[in-house]
Amino acid sequence: MQNLIASSLKYENGSLSVLDQYLLPHQQLWHQCHTVDAMKALIISLKIRGAPLIGLGASLLIAHLAEQGMAKQALAAAIDELEATRPTAVNLMHCMAALRQALQQADYISAIVSTAEQLFIEDIALCERMAKRGAELISSGDNILTHCNTGALATAGIGTALGVIYKAQQQHGNIHVWVDETRPLLQGGRLTAFELARWKIPYTLICDNMAASLMAAGKVDKIVVGADRIASNGDFANKVGTYNLAVLAHFHHIPFYVVAPVTTLDVDTQCGSDIAIEQRNAAEVRGVSGSFGDVIWAPKNAHVYNPAFDVTPAKLVTAWIFDTGVYNQAEVAQGVLSTLK
Repeated sequence: MQNLIASSLKYENGSLSVLDQYLLPHQQLWHQCHTVDAMKALIISLKIRGAPLIGLGASLLIAHLAEQGMAKQALAAAIDELEATRPTAVNLMHCMAALRQALQQADYISAIVSTAEQLFIEDIALCERMAKRGAELISSGDNILTHCNTGALATAGIGTALGVIYKAQQQHGNIHVWVDETRPLLQGGRLTAFELARWKIPYTLICDNMAASLMAAGKVDKIVVGADRIASNGDFANKVGTYNLAVLAHFHHIPFYVVAPVTTLDVDTQCGSDIAIEQRNAAEVRGVSGSFGDVIWAPKNAHVYNPAFDVTPAKLVTAWIFDTGVYNQAEVAQGVLSTLK
């Protein structure tokens, strides 16, 4: 397999490595990953995260194992195991489906390797096309609010929603970003802030519950978020807290955009209520852990509700920014999304 290098995932000289995103921004540690169990652990612990990147990481591992001589039946089982790690993120399912198809070829090793390479390279191009389309909706001087992390750490390219912001800054300049910290795992505070600082884009970090006051004060011009799965009617699942922003944006008449590659679209899912929502460990809400150690602030046996995602209804979205185009409410209501795949 050829060398493939991204910000937080790389296959180089026959070795697959994953940047530990749980330790960012203060510690940059790369994990070598050469087994299914190792990749599953990295995905579940969010050391590798972001819907596109999870699919790509799993794909590169399968290709590596194929090259190392893993039997066809074992490869099929590995694909199934990896697909089951994150039930909401549809990119992973699309990648595993492509590998299953490659596995049926006579020269399945070559087919799997070629498919994994193509998925990786394609994601870079998808990010670039999304960014160009989305940047056209951003104006110089805009204050943009975003949620979770949707940049180069979450993809092979420059990202989805954050890629749009990056491209807009390149084209227009004078962009400022409000960064939701994104409880409970702080992907905004740790990762988006890290990427914006690296890109030299001005930003201000806020707690999630501060967004409403900013909107009421007229300090938010647009909201741009990513997605982990988009139903054919335009409803979409994204990091929990996204729905809150959509409701607030609707009340305050602020444009609300969702940015995703077509690989995030699930035409077999009719609406948001059909999307399975992953429930995560209660410990993530009772306290916080990281390179600094563990801090627990809640009673140890406190009951916790901890969905990884929530679902935003299509009626709250101003437009959907895909690599194939920008689609408004009327177009989506007429079923345009079901024609994109």
